[in-house]
Amino acid sequence: MASLSLSSAHFSSTSSSSRSSISTSSLSPSSTSLPLLQSPIRRRYRSLRRRLSFSVIPRRTSRSFSTSNSQIRCSINEPLKVMISGAPASGKGTQCELIVHKFGLVHISTGDLLRAEVSSGTDIGKRAKEFMNSGSLVPDEIVIAMVAGRLSREDAKEHGWLLDGFPRSFAQAQSLDKLNVKPDIFILLDVPDEILIDRCVGRRLDPVTGKIYHIKNYPPESDEIKARLVTRPDDTEEKVKARLQIYKQNSEAIISAYSDVMVKIDANRPKEVVFEETQTLLSQIQLKRMIKTDKASPVQDKWRGIPTRLNNIPHSRDIRAYFYEDVLQATIRSIKDGNTRLRVDINIPELNPEMDVYRIGTLMELVQALALSFADDGKRVKVCVQGSMGEGALAGMPLQLAGTRKILEYMDWGDDETLGTFVKLGAIGGKEVDEEDDMFILVAPQNAVGNCIIDDLQAMTTAAGKRPVVLINPRLKDLPASSGIMQTMGREQRLEYALTFDNCYVFRLLYYLGTQYPIMGALRMSYPYRYELYKRVNEENGKEKYVLLATYAERPTPEQIDDAFSGKSRDQSKKASGIW
Repeated sequence: MASLSLSSAHFSSTSSSSRSSISTSSLSPSSTSLPLLQSPIRRRYRSLRRRLSFSVIPRRTSRSFSTSNSQIRCSINEPLKVMISGAPASGKGTQCELIVHKFGLVHISTGDLLRAEVSSGTDIGKRAKEFMNSGSLVPDEIVIAMVAGRLSREDAKEHGWLLDGFPRSFAQAQSLDKLNVKPDIFILLDVPDEILIDRCVGRRLDPVTGKIYHIKNYPPESDEIKARLVTRPDDTEEKVKARLQIYKQNSEAIISAYSDVMVKIDANRPKEVVFEETQTLLSQIQLKRMIKTDKASPVQDKWRGIPTRLNNIPHSRDIRAYFYEDVLQATIRSIKDGNTRLRVDINIPELNPEMDVYRIGTLMELVQALALSFADDGKRVKVCVQGSMGEGALAGMPLQLAGTRKILEYMDWGDDETLGTFVKLGAIGGKEVDEEDDMFILVAPQNAVGNCIIDDLQAMTTAAGKRPVVLINPRLKDLPASSGIMQTMGREQRLEYALTFDNCYVFRLLYYLGTQYPIMGALRMSYPYRYELYKRVNEENGKEKYVLLATYAERPTPEQIDDAFSGKSRDQSKKASGIW
């Protein structure tokens, strides 16, 4: 585990670095500086940073938001390259099917290739057919040419590939290496010989349907089917032992060729358990690729992993500072790339007023950290809290936001020049946008029963133009009034507008449906990276860690999350959601 500066927090670490130095100076500094006004803010921000163990250090003064030429690029376009090997009856075919469905790789089997080339009448197929008709093995050079040709197709280049049971010899592995065909991972399915023999000898084939059964592990559904089952010629004990011996001789040579990327998996377990381990390995490879960036690589590489003990509240200052920094870095990167309509969704207990309205104070601390960071960079930031909505007896505001404006006013913003000059407080609406404002941070904008904040929010973003507007924990879904008006009138337009805000940061703890204990895992997205799904795992001595299960280009649905936790492939039937 990495050495961490956050001494009292517990972290599930995924990197070797302990601190990050991302700076808001990346927001295209101008030559204009305001030393007299900037100095008190810098002192105040550094004071806040020291108090919270904050490690994000802005450095320059700028008033213009622009997109830098050095864009952060995730290496998510580089597809997975996987080789898998296993003895007969090791479950290799099942795992290949699950991998293809989950990761969309192109499945390449030399047997399938041979049959396809022969049936198509290609030159390679004609040469292969001559050897097959004479009862001879097809030479390596023909098989290698077929595999290389298949790997060169666009679908394999775009989606990645899964080589099933190939190469089978050291010479074949060397030939592939000369063609620069190198896997990201070589998966070896390990099953004891006695289990393999039992699986093979007990297999039965239904000649009518082609379905495979096992007399003990997977018996036929009826006596009628049982009566017509046959044993395949290769499934006698003598032939199985001979095949295992040949496999072992070849596999020992192959393992030496791929020892640096070889992972042995215990396949003498249920297929779902085996695939869960396989899925984790492949997802970790994807994640490592995603965090490879050009000049900005230190940002994600220094991410420390998910803090643990998140159900213990109140959270320590270190854990709070960890999330403030995580949110800040994602927001900076998104604005740097030219995005102007952003939203932050974070629901850890300490930042979730839905669980306890007193947590609004911690949310204000997050807002203050963001505002001071950008103000320290010379930006004029307006922090906005919606006011009372409705008229007469219907006037009011959400309980969670009651008193929020006063809390912000009473917070320690440093010297007198900070609040009122670089940081101003306002409400939500088009009239709140002033010409000197550089960006806007909106605190938990939300609809109330019978009232809608969307119109005011839309007027504000229109007036803001290309200036960044950041929503912190918005709740923009309709809340129906007793008359049901909000459910119908203009609902489609309101929801369409809400979708114009792009997530720059998401962190959500996952529990069993209807509970808030124990934590089952977490969903995280930090711009510009993919959504990452983690499973919380208990360790010895009462410790815990978060293990990556899967990544997604878009926010996963509850069904996708359930499937990832249960190890299901995408084509399996869905059951009722259990985790969310």
